[in-house]
Amino acid sequence: MGQTHNLVSPEWCLVMARYNRWQNRAMIAAAGTLDDAARRAPRGAFWGSIQGTFSHLLWADHVWMSRLDGWEAPHADLPGSAGFVADWADLRSKRQITDARISRWAQGLRADALGGDLCWMSGAAGREVTLPRAVCVMQMVNHQTHHRGQIHAMLTGAGVDPGPTDLFLMPELLG
Repeated sequence: MGQTHNLVSPEWCLVMARYNRWQNRAMIAAAGTLDDAARRAPRGAFWGSIQGTFSHLLWADHVWMSRLDGWEAPHADLPGSAGFVADWADLRSKRQITDARISRWAQGLRADALGGDLCWMSGAAGREVTLPRAVCVMQMVNHQTHHRGQIHAMLTGAGVDPGPTDLFLMPELLG
């Protein structure tokens, strides 16, 4: 993985933070058109429901940012992440705040902050893990996209159109 750090730059992180924020806003708005029961309905996804998946995603962003930027780590563990934030209004608010914090982190990021390794005790792996910091940033972005894809599928199945998801359609890029 010697050249991985060359794949992630502060500029890339900034675009990914903007994309993350844009997509989260769209998905939250689309999910907001559903009633609470529809958001909580089991839909066969790994985290169960639309709300459970949103909650897990918020939890994971906090876990990764605790490693990357010193945020306070969530008190819930991985199995409890689907219930990390149980109230929809609270989840929406915390999502907006988290996306703003991730954007600020990306705006202030310097290339040297992406170098080196990160070492942590991984609940998912069940052991200590050490990876290049750049790979950890890629993991956070990939994880966000993966679970938003699940949310998109669940929203579509519920009859809600969350809008475009392609990066090149992000309004900031289209000018």
